[in-house]
Amino acid sequence: MSSNNIETIVAQKIAEKADNYEPFYIIDVQQVCQKYVQWQALLPMVKPHYAIKCNPNPTIIHALDVLGAGFDCASKDEIDRVMDMGVSAERIIFANPAKFESHIAHAKLRDVKKMTFDNEDELIKVARIFPEAQLVLRIITDDSQSMCKFSSKFGATMKDAKHLLKVAHEQGMKLHGVSFHVGSGATDASAFAKAINDARTIFQWAKEDYGYEMKLVDIGGGFQGVDGVPPTLRDVASHVVPALEAFPPGVQFISEPGRYFSAKSHTMAVRIHSRRVIRDDAGRPVKVLYYVNDGVYQSFNCIFFDHQTPEPSIVPDASRPDLLAGEKVPSTIFGPTCDSMDCICKDFPMPLLEVGHWLYFPNMGSYTTAAATRFNGFAGAVTCHYMWGSKLLEGFCDVEDAIKAPGSCCEPVLKIAAAPLVPAAAATPVASC
Repeated sequence: MSSNNIETIVAQKIAEKADNYEPFYIIDVQQVCQKYVQWQALLPMVKPHYAIKCNPNPTIIHALDVLGAGFDCASKDEIDRVMDMGVSAERIIFANPAKFESHIAHAKLRDVKKMTFDNEDELIKVARIFPEAQLVLRIITDDSQSMCKFSSKFGATMKDAKHLLKVAHEQGMKLHGVSFHVGSGATDASAFAKAINDARTIFQWAKEDYGYEMKLVDIGGGFQGVDGVPPTLRDVASHVVPALEAFPPGVQFISEPGRYFSAKSHTMAVRIHSRRVIRDDAGRPVKVLYYVNDGVYQSFNCIFFDHQTPEPSIVPDASRPDLLAGEKVPSTIFGPTCDSMDCICKDFPMPLLEVGHWLYFPNMGSYTTAAATRFNGFAGAVTCHYMWGSKLLEGFCDVEDAIKAPGSCCEPVLKIAAAPLVPAAAATPVASC
């Protein structure tokens, strides 16, 4: 959606709200679907399993469900969230290498068999509680070029992997495949190819030493969510596709993208409820402190937890057509709590704004609402308005109708949505919209 369109929609919603000054989201579901179409065009052999920890919004989950995506769940609650929306167990991977015993038992109850592990204790724990599980061995990767590194917490070394194959065989467990994660917001596309080659080595060890015929490679997440940020999905595909083609026929490939689908879909609007203007001796503003109704304890937790640097845009004000042309003043924007760390941005150049003006922040769809709190009694943005391009959607039925509408760019994807996972050689790419 263009900035002009989003400004129009945000302004429309502000006008409709009248004296309701709460922050809100505009969510463009079409963005999510276009991302799926792009994925299918560039990586048709890899079935994406949306990492719902990134943003568990039910409308996003529903849209991806309609398109045929799988889901990466890390807990009992996440499993229930997607299955209670009608997602079948075989479309879920329980991708947490360190699971509560009760959550393993719950996965067994709901017949979610695919689950990851990376150490002997976890393997024995799963064997005791859920011996029918289809185990996926998570290996360590080079995530040194990623925003959020996971190898310090998860992943078996290649040396440990050899030992774990032996223990899995001794325990009589079904070893289903290998997974890895190059880190969230990965900047080095070649890290995928290196990890895929390590996975292929483990496939060979498993077959030669213990007769395992593993059937799954999970290439994890780490895909960028905002256009133009390298590496692009095309960059990643140029490394991933040749590496996957080296696997034997019949191997299935999946992934765990989160921000890739959700980041660009959300635009957030906040209202300036207070300000403090600092002036020089001549009375000219030299710095302004603004206070808005969402902050780092709510949606902007992404600043701390996801290394994001949100930048504000000003919602045009019809009563002040010259507003944006005004002299820029270094401006700091604080959230609503009493904590001085509740700061969204510092010394950002903006014209002098009044209490009551609204700001909007694009690309706020990943790791924002998922970790929001009510610290100091402030809920932040809880209202969501759903769009398809520039059209307002009213609910789940509208989402599904928009996806399935004749001429929708999703049509080619829908034709294969119900198809089983296939090896690279048999996958059919679709045109990107």
